[in-house]
Order: sequence, then C-alpha cells, then structure tokens
Amino acid sequence: MRLLIVEDDPLIADSLTQGLGPLGNTVEVFTVLSEARAALAHSHFDLVVLDLGLPDGNGLTLLAEIRRRGDATPVLILTARDGVAERVQGLDLGADDYLAKPFSLPELQARVRALLRRSQQRTDNRLRFGPLCFDPASGEVTLHDERLDLPPRELGLMEGLLLHAGRIVPREQLIDRLFGFGEAGPNALDLYISRLRKRLQGSGVRIRTLRGLGYRLEDDPT
Repeated sequence: MRLLIVEDDPLIADSLTQGLGPLGNTVEVFTVLSEARAALAHSHFDLVVLDLGLPDGNGLTLLAEIRRRGDATPVLILTARDGVAERVQGLDLGADDYLAKPFSLPELQARVRALLRRSQQRTDNRLRFGPLCFDPASGEVTLHDERLDLPPRELGLMEGLLLHAGRIVPREQLIDRLFGFGEAGPNALDLYISRLRKRLQGSGVRIRTLRGLGYRLEDDPT
C-alpha cells in the first residue's frame, strides 16, 4: 500500500514509518499541510494518517478539502486532542477513524488494516487471485500454497497488481507505489516486472503488458 503520513513530531513520524513501512508499504511523511496538499494533488495514496495540530494549520482543513473534491481515500485522524467535540467534528467532516496519542502501535496497525480492507470491500486482509494469495498482516505471499520469499519492492509490486487483479494498472501508479517521490530510473519498474514474471512462470497466472496503458495480472491459459 502507499500511505501518506502528515505528522510534525519527528519521533512519532519515525515510529509510524517503522510500524507501517514494512510488508511492502511505501510511506511518505510530510510535516506541514502545504506539502501534504501538494502530494495529494499529484499522487494516489491508499490511506492518509493525519495529525490535527500542524505548524501551518489544522489537519481538519485538509480533511475537508479531500472530501469536498469527492476523494474517498480512507483518513485516520491521529492527534493528542481527545475531546469529544473535536472527535465528532472530524468524523462529521469525513474521517474514517480516530486514534488519540499516545497510541499502541499494534492497535494502529490493526486499524489501518481494517480501513484498507473496508475501502477495498474485502471480508479479510488477504488479497487473492487464482493460486496467488498475499496477507498484508504477515507479508506472506503464497503461490499454490507454497511461500514466495519476495524482497520489499517485489512485494509492493505484487500487492499493487493483486489489488487490481484482472484490471489494468497504469505504469505511473506502480512507479509511485514502488518508489514514491524518490528517483527511479527509466527501466526500474521493468526490472521488477521481469523478476515477478519469472516467479509466476507455469503457475496459471501472468503479468500482461498493455502498451501505453500499463500492466494487468490475469489468468494464463497456456
């Protein structure tokens, strides 16, 4: 998943990155509203973790902007403010969940998994397509019930394809998921696609390239 964290406390931001970054997640951290607003305008994220008390304003302002433009990206409010009135205001503005600091990292991870599961209309955490199965909670990928040991970027790519299995995933979306705002060489994605294709050979599942459009995980009839 690609997660956006808006948090100005460096210790909390680092804790969130360490807790949510593994298992193939790409985590982008911003400390001010203006940077988060720009990131959301130019990229797709699967979930936003949003602090309220930020140096350049209240996080509820950004939440209202997100919902006003019809963006249904799940938003988890994370703040030291635990007053009932502010919780109600955040939820009324469109927040999907609310967690007060100090928080338990396992609880935060579970809430994030639940929000992602609901947003993708799944009944459990696992992503499946034919003989492929990915469990985001454990980071385990299996093919015909045999475990595949994938390095982080191959894991992120597999998740990105499984989330849209049977549909075209734009190349730019996969690059964003794997590399975030970091520099990626022109052939970097092709390298990881090639590696996954080798792992899937003879499995009944393939990654198809659609020129000018992107990639699709689909059944392999051969």
